[in-house]
Amino acid sequence: MMDFVIAKTENREQGLAQELTPSRKLPDLPPSATLETKEIFKALIETHRSLAELKTLSTMIPNAEILLDTLVLQEAKASSEIEGIITTNDELFQADSFFEKAQKAETKEVMRYREILKYGHTQMSKMHNIISGKTLVEMFRILLKRDDGFRKTPRTVIKDMADGEIVYVPPQEPEEIVRLMGALERFVNRDDECSLDPLVKMALIHHQFESIHPFPDGNGRIGRILNILYLVHTGLLTVPILYLSRYLIRTRSTYYRLLREVNDTNGISEVWEKWVLYMLTAVRETSVTTIELATGIRDQMTKIKRDLRSKKSKIYNQGLLDTIFRHPYTSIYQVENDLNVTRQTAGKYLDELANYGILEKRRSGRRSYYINLELVELLTNIN
Repeated sequence: MMDFVIAKTENREQGLAQELTPSRKLPDLPPSATLETKEIFKALIETHRSLAELKTLSTMIPNAEILLDTLVLQEAKASSEIEGIITTNDELFQADSFFEKAQKAETKEVMRYREILKYGHTQMSKMHNIISGKTLVEMFRILLKRDDGFRKTPRTVIKDMADGEIVYVPPQEPEEIVRLMGALERFVNRDDECSLDPLVKMALIHHQFESIHPFPDGNGRIGRILNILYLVHTGLLTVPILYLSRYLIRTRSTYYRLLREVNDTNGISEVWEKWVLYMLTAVRETSVTTIELATGIRDQMTKIKRDLRSKKSKIYNQGLLDTIFRHPYTSIYQVENDLNVTRQTAGKYLDELANYGILEKRRSGRRSYYINLELVELLTNIN
């Protein structure tokens, strides 16, 4: 398995800045390759079917934001793990409950991943479904806590972490990066200019973004968010709840190999077909996993409703249920804020849920938090 890292090259022996030639002059999209093959059409039918089922299921949960808040933390964790940023579920859920308690820099960075995904989704809504280059730049700034944008410093290369070998040289000139990103933005948003299936377009968009490698850091994470925002842009999903990072972790070597092969072969049709089929498989298999997760969450919510009604509990309301599923570790503050109740009332609600065995009460310093154990188990055991 190969892992790759973005790096700056230097030539101290000669004492001169040696010009780097990009591995491939990136053409604007769509490529000239044949992308409407029998195998791709077959894969598209299955993938669209799975996505449609997920989209329908997401509308059957009373508050779709539950899925967004609950699942995005797992995507943030997995997507950051690909980049070597490791945190545990316990650290992540505690940070979600008490953000100031997130001591590890890695945990804080994972939490910012969730922030930029939500930011991107919100900006799409404000901009009438447009995914703009400005939005991507702001996502980069929030994620890395920087104030720059597209790469301006030359001599950026992608190296194999194992042996330091240069495996890819992205575009180097700032003007070319800006031009390519402008062309990519047009390709993403001008749906009437390309007749390709949107899932095929998504595969092309992801490859082009990663090949441009427009930012000094964070390209992988922002590129993976771009995938899901594009699926919402096309209407294939209503909320951004399909996260590919776990699949990419499992198939990491194939992912990087196919990324390289398209560039190494100047994008011949046979290699593009392999890349598109890989991405379609990623979407299809991830859809199936997400359907299982969403179904599990829906079933758990239904069970708790039934249990509370059987106990003739006076604390049941949909808002309380939403809160304990949006936050696997729930604090009194979150209930107080979400339900607009007093702190005393919020504590009473959570304590009663703990007494019923629905939540488990724990302490962190001087504060209490409440764990939805069945939800945590469901999220932790996702394949």
